[in-house]
Amino acid sequence: MSKNEGPSKIEYPFPDSKRFLVLLNRGASGRPVTTLRRQLAGAFSARGVPFDIVEPSDREEAFHVTRAAAKRGYRAVVAVGGDGTVGVALRGTAGTEVPVAIVPCGTGNQLALNFGVPSSLEESVGVAVEGSVVKIDIGRANGDPFALMAGAGLDADVMTDATTELKNRVGFAAYLYSGLKNVIVPPSADFRIVADEHEVEVNASMVLLANAGQLKAGPFPVELTVAPESSFQDGFIDVCIYAPRNLPEVAGLLWQVARRQFAG
Repeated sequence: MSKNEGPSKIEYPFPDSKRFLVLLNRGASGRPVTTLRRQLAGAFSARGVPFDIVEPSDREEAFHVTRAAAKRGYRAVVAVGGDGTVGVALRGTAGTEVPVAIVPCGTGNQLALNFGVPSSLEESVGVAVEGSVVKIDIGRANGDPFALMAGAGLDADVMTDATTELKNRVGFAAYLYSGLKNVIVPPSADFRIVADEHEVEVNASMVLLANAGQLKAGPFPVELTVAPESSFQDGFIDVCIYAPRNLPEVAGLLWQVARRQFAG
């Protein structure tokens, strides 16, 4: 774990149940990490709450730090970063009563969008400290919890090709590059989907398991609804099947999604 510089915690004899663990992804923001750390410390200090800022070197260390804080009964884990950082926080707090809050400053901030978390640091810290705790549905993919979506096919290929190194270099453009690379010739696979008492076999480019439906195109003022009836609190995971066979059909599919035209 990297050593923190400057004010990173309030050193009062508060019990763990009053403390916030601030899980900071050093590479998630375009601003210098020292500036981000100072802004976080200022925002939490201004609200008079005890906090610990940690900067794990990788996701595995982040998981162990978060897990330890959850077992100690911290008031909340505040994920400062993008969806990947939030995902680690969810893994670490799984099975406990410790909630996860979000300060969105990553390459992808889709969870924050769907939760309506403000984009500004000050306001999102305010929500973390003063907001209400709500319970949401959580899915599992390969044993790990997810709150937003899990996908197979095109979605997974795009996420895989948008590597951490590429995101650190070009930001959200990594997803644009990866998306264009993969939609020129969309992948195709046979899927067998079993849900409750239903079984479906289909050839498709992508299958999404959606717990929420909104996606934002990075810095662009565009929001896409990929699962219009999904909800964090309805007790269901929506299965969305997409089967474009070529680039024109991909374009047509995006147009349908933008216009919220879906087949049931």
